[in-house]
Amino acid sequence: MGMGTRARGLIGGGLAVLTLSLFAAGCSEGPELIGQPTDGAIGLQPAASPLKVEAHMFHDAILMPIITFICLLVLGLILWIVFRYNKKSNPVPARWSHNTLVEVIWTVVPVLILVFIALFSFRLLFNYHNMPEPDLTVKVTGNQWNWAYEYPDQAIPEYISNMLPEDEIAARGMPHSLYRLAADEPMVVPVGANVRLLVTAADVIHAVAMPAFGLKTDAVPGRVNETWFRADRPGIYYGQCSELCGVDHAFMPIQINVVSRAEFATWVASKGGSMTPRTVEQAPGGTAAQIEAGTTGAPTVTDGATA
Repeated sequence: MGMGTRARGLIGGGLAVLTLSLFAAGCSEGPELIGQPTDGAIGLQPAASPLKVEAHMFHDAILMPIITFICLLVLGLILWIVFRYNKKSNPVPARWSHNTLVEVIWTVVPVLILVFIALFSFRLLFNYHNMPEPDLTVKVTGNQWNWAYEYPDQAIPEYISNMLPEDEIAARGMPHSLYRLAADEPMVVPVGANVRLLVTAADVIHAVAMPAFGLKTDAVPGRVNETWFRADRPGIYYGQCSELCGVDHAFMPIQINVVSRAEFATWVASKGGSMTPRTVEQAPGGTAAQIEAGTTGAPTVTDGATA
């Protein structure tokens, strides 16, 4: 008899997974756009921060080779079993059902593979949490359905960032692919600065996701989560809320403009802020630390709850 429907399905699934793995690892569909989606691309966005560079290395040098090897191994085993042990090639079936050595191998080897992956995974997670001394703090608040940004170190009060309407995208001569990505009031940060984000929400759970920086941090009401990034090149970077938060979830993009320090100082002045801290406590990290301790007039955090 020929191979059964289940066997053909397993082989087809194995080939599909293998093809996708190899294609994702080596595919390049023309020049990739920095900080925004690229037509025809299937891989990760180009890295624009040290954390994303490390995430790329973990994905490309550790995960993809292991995934490809496992797919090839499983596909080979399936093909061997289908052709070697079908009814035509093996008319008298074996009467044994267990093999201790085989069971030990397929238990121990996956454990060793997972431990190997964990060595690199834990190091990457540590780097995400091991934030260097921040040069700038931005408080990010998710709302239904927009984002609010506040710069305590520069005394810039909270302002609202909404999605640019489709007609405004066309009026500004921007590509239509930026619809639902571009914002009217973006977050602005200087290039090369260590930016600390204090992330919370005013109503339901949202999530700050910025693919080019390798960021995804939940915005939870009554709680302040902390993350950081450092943009290594100027440009405009786009992200979105990545936590299903309501009917207009798809309409609350995140836009971060990375500019020179001189341009950042000009932008701060245009917002009525100042690059010179008024007190020692308001130096970079000072005010943000007081916000966490609930000792300033800004929105405070006490025992994980915003006041």
